Amino acid sequence: MSNRANGAAAAQTLTALLVDDEPLARDELAYLLKDFPDIEVAASAGNGIEAVGLIESLEPDIVFLDVQMPGLDGLGVIRRLRDKGVPLPQFILATAFDNYAVDAFQLEAFDYILKPVERDRLAATVERARRAIAQKSKPDAADAEPPPRPVSGYKTKILVRRENRNWIVDANELIYATIDDGLITVVTSNLEGESTYKTIEEMQSNLDPELFWRVHRSWLVNINRIKEVIPWFKSSFQLRMDDKRGTEVPVSRVQTKRLRSLFRL
Repeated sequence: MSNRANGAAAAQTLTALLVDDEPLARDELAYLLKDFPDIEVAASAGNGIEAVGLIESLEPDIVFLDVQMPGLDGLGVIRRLRDKGVPLPQFILATAFDNYAVDAFQLEAFDYILKPVERDRLAATVERARRAIAQKSKPDAADAEPPPRPVSGYKTKILVRRENRNWIVDANELIYATIDDGLITVVTSNLEGESTYKTIEEMQSNLDPELFWRVHRSWLVNINRIKEVIPWFKSSFQLRMDDKRGTEVPVSRVQTKRLRSLFRL
């Protein structure tokens, strides 16, 4: 145990999400994970639908995922995230049955452990996941440097479609934009509608990066329209925007450094 702890001290903290419809199983796994100082349990979920939402917002490094759950099961969670185009964390499937292994690996699950989870087996899985995450070389699109400035310069106007009409608004009136299932929704001071851009990356590349910040793979915000910074879980934040609903926007963990620098947190 001491060797594992010493190695973890120098390792990057990894966030984990626990998904199981049985509270006792979640509690037992959380207890076992206390032996790994570099694993931070960010949240837990009791069903697949809740898990999909938490994975999209929290961007955990590792997800311990029960296979058999009512409604959307563990394999269904992975399929839904893949269909939505969400970059996948390292999924470690946990189940009392061994007949799901083939389906799990076809969906590119990282590992498969049987319940009741044994401490040594968990240690081996966590170490493998730690190495795999450390070896990832491609940064997430939301964390890369902003695209180069277009030859024609940054856009000062944006088009917003609403109720079969095309509205032209000043770019600095944009409060935030978010994408879901390939559709970009934009919210401005007086208007909410759809963007004609196909991706957040394309929209970001046409707007001034000093003003518009990609805080999360699915969210682009106007820095001047941030109303409040909200501490969220142990090491993350949300932004409350100054639209009429006071929309709360998740900040990607790797964007937290810029957030702290921007507002001197």
